[in-house]
This record gives sequence, structure tokens and C-alpha cells, in this order.
Amino acid sequence: MIVVTRLNGSRFAVNPDLIERIQENPDTTLVMIEGTTYVVRETLAEVIELIAGYRARVLATARGLPAVEGQRLSVVRSPADDDGARPGATPLRPAQR
Repeated sequence: MIVVTRLNGSRFAVNPDLIERIQENPDTTLVMIEGTTYVVRETLAEVIELIAGYRARVLATARGLPAVEGQRLSVVRSPADDDGARPGATPLRPAQR
């Protein structure tokens, strides 16, 4: 989450992964993917810096986590995957253990 400031001075946290776009004209407006808008005191450049810092912290935290033996990420098949695969799509294979 990043912390930003409303025009009235109150602060709140927003999930930067849900920001669709940031507009500055002249106030900075965060437009969320579901359509909600927030007008904030921070400039466009400051919001972008906050997001970059957030993403850097996420990557640094992930790199610092210990590896877990026997645990692998895999794609989970849905019933739609078996019915009609998209042309040219790579078939999904179950994760090997």
C-alpha cells in the first residue's frame, strides 16, 4: 500500500496495483480500475515515486524470503481449459512433485 494525502489533509492508503491511471490537471487524481477517483496533494511524480518504492520493497522482501524445498508455483487448470483451448495456446501440464 502507498500512503497519500487528500486535499483536506487526511491521509489514506491505496493499493497501487489497483490504480488504472494518474492524472494531473492541475490536481493529481488517482483513477482506480473500478472507476473510483481520489484527488490527492502529491504530484504525479511523487505518486510514481511512491509506487516505485512500494514495488522495490515487495521485490526486496521476496528476495529475502527463504526458499522452501518441494514447493513450486504452478497453474491450476479450470474446466474451461479442457473444453476448447485457444488456438496456439500452450497446453497446461500439472506441476511435478
